[in-house]
Amino acid sequence: MSRRSSKGGFKRAVQADPKYGSELVARMINYLMRSGKKSTAQRIVYGAIEELKGKAGEEDVIEVLNKAVNNMKPHVEVKSRRVGGSTYQVPVEIRENRQLALALRWLTQYASGRRGMGMPKAVALEVLDAYNNQGNVVKKRDDTHKMAQANKAFAHYAW
Repeated sequence: MSRRSSKGGFKRAVQADPKYGSELVARMINYLMRSGKKSTAQRIVYGAIEELKGKAGEEDVIEVLNKAVNNMKPHVEVKSRRVGGSTYQVPVEIRENRQLALALRWLTQYASGRRGMGMPKAVALEVLDAYNNQGNVVKKRDDTHKMAQANKAFAHYAW
């Protein structure tokens, strides 16, 4: 018998963060959290938002964050399918919650990869780059889209 949960299993809703009332900020905190240190992750995210306030000008910071995350989200990815002894990279569309998960995972990865600055500043710079449609996370998204486009011929293997 399968150990996997049944399709349409219950997903717990993420509670909005107390400071900004935004579910996205709460998800960001949860993705940045390491070893259960939520207060450290909150300090990083709130510090990044404060950095953004100085750089974004008069625009609403949460709107800047939303637009940046939308620019980070991939819409298609490739999955390996084994057919007749050959492995094909099949392009498939991504569900909304996986799009957000990938975007936040990449944001965390590339922000922690920036050396010579604190994590709040690194997160703020990655978000600002994504808002302007440039930077490491957007490049990763574009590479993912290019890979899917290159393997479009195998789309009929998607099931």
